[in-house]
Amino acid sequence: MDDRSRPTRTRRVPFVQAPLAGAFSVLAVLAFAPPAQAVDWLFDASVGASATYTDNVNQSPSDEEDSLVLQVSPGFTLRTEGSRRMRATIAYSLTGVARFGGGDDTDLNHNLNAAGSAELVEDFFFIDASARVSQELISLLGSPADAAINDSNRATTGSWDISPYIKHRFGSYADFQARYSTGGTLFEDDVLSDLYSDTFSASLTSGTRFKDLSWGLDYSYRDVSEQDSNGIDGSHTYEVANLSLGYALTRKFRLIGSVGHEWIDYEEASAEDLDHSMWDAGFAWTPSRRTSLQATAGERFFGNTYDVSASYRARTSSWTVGYTEDVNDISQTTLTEGTVYLYLCPGPNPGDPPVFVESPFLVSPAPGCILLGSQAALIPSLAEGLYVSKTFRAGVNWGVRKVSYSINAFDIRRVYLLENDAEDRSQGVNLGVNYRLDPLTSMFGNLAMEWTEDPATLSGLAFDREDELLTFTLGVTRQFGRDLTGALTFRHYQRNSNDPTAEYTENNITASANMSF
Repeated sequence: MDDRSRPTRTRRVPFVQAPLAGAFSVLAVLAFAPPAQAVDWLFDASVGASATYTDNVNQSPSDEEDSLVLQVSPGFTLRTEGSRRMRATIAYSLTGVARFGGGDDTDLNHNLNAAGSAELVEDFFFIDASARVSQELISLLGSPADAAINDSNRATTGSWDISPYIKHRFGSYADFQARYSTGGTLFEDDVLSDLYSDTFSASLTSGTRFKDLSWGLDYSYRDVSEQDSNGIDGSHTYEVANLSLGYALTRKFRLIGSVGHEWIDYEEASAEDLDHSMWDAGFAWTPSRRTSLQATAGERFFGNTYDVSASYRARTSSWTVGYTEDVNDISQTTLTEGTVYLYLCPGPNPGDPPVFVESPFLVSPAPGCILLGSQAALIPSLAEGLYVSKTFRAGVNWGVRKVSYSINAFDIRRVYLLENDAEDRSQGVNLGVNYRLDPLTSMFGNLAMEWTEDPATLSGLAFDREDELLTFTLGVTRQFGRDLTGALTFRHYQRNSNDPTAEYTENNITASANMSF
């Protein structure tokens, strides 16, 4: 790896333009597509409004100030329908915030979730694109409140990825794919280092002729440029070559495994480059259409590694469990992870009880959804360069007549390779229940608990910081008309910490309404 050349890293893209480029690139492709590929566009608009009274707007342990927070959030969803070769969805909302009393000020927050794909040349040339704009936590040490209540610890973050690729089928023997991706993550006011990435990947996998035996050859090369890194250059290249094999012992049970090699080259002179073999082995079991289980164990440069995914779907419930270990950087993570928002949405069928929906986007996942609250995932306190992520998630949702339930848990650890393997951690559990009083009215409750650990080597404090956050929510929703939904919500927040100056309690009550048209 020492003799491999590194490309010059001089790009700089304006903060607003980059995510929008990712969001609308597929729309540009569709605009120049052949007329034969007619696409129906569906447009749904909505507007939400809320008034929140809080008794501690700054989440202060000693100087509590009350405040009235008013919000208006117009938004829209634009999506394609009726085309197999072209698909795109853009969901956007603009939230205007006015605070009166403590923290007397105003804000405008943009939120965007966009994804699209197009088949430009039939069965050969394709393009994918995605973009996200959201308000994410800057640090685990500051206020965990969402941006509407208190934006002192939030920064607008924009991420995008544009990925053209080709596919070719060698008869029934093998399938080939080659993909190039360019993207990055930008942070408002340079609160964290901006990142830009270029990735090339290629794969050759077994075709339909191979029945019991399956195989695959994969290669990827990722170059990440990190700007304004405060003395530490986190720029790096990450390269992986891998051979995967599978063999079906029965129609429902398959042995799987892989062997490969990975290389990491750092720009930082003091960082140690890595050159290490990797392997894993396990099984995949699908006893029915409703049940699946896959598990592997192996070894990589950071030690023993495990990967598990399981799902079960019953008539009234769905269950999921997953654990994975991998190497990541922030430009990959921010497209899919961040603050998690909990919504209460109408049931899938008329007469069904409302269901709880977790989303990484502050854009309503469906018409008529009510935002119940948010829970910060482990995005802040990011150090430079690559990190090893170890993520466990489990959840169950079920409904019985007038009652629906939701339980979700997570445990996320990150080990920073350029910080002497310093590790931060976030664990949490979220329990929700909804009871339908009548066809138009429901009561709901939610209890969320989260534990965070931030080591002194990352935070800059003289000690390792440990926090416990509790959120209790109780409210009622009402369907006033076909397109108008309202809610009255009470929330209690509490943070306990080994740093007494970080502890606080807050209570707020919110009246909200959402109209779609």
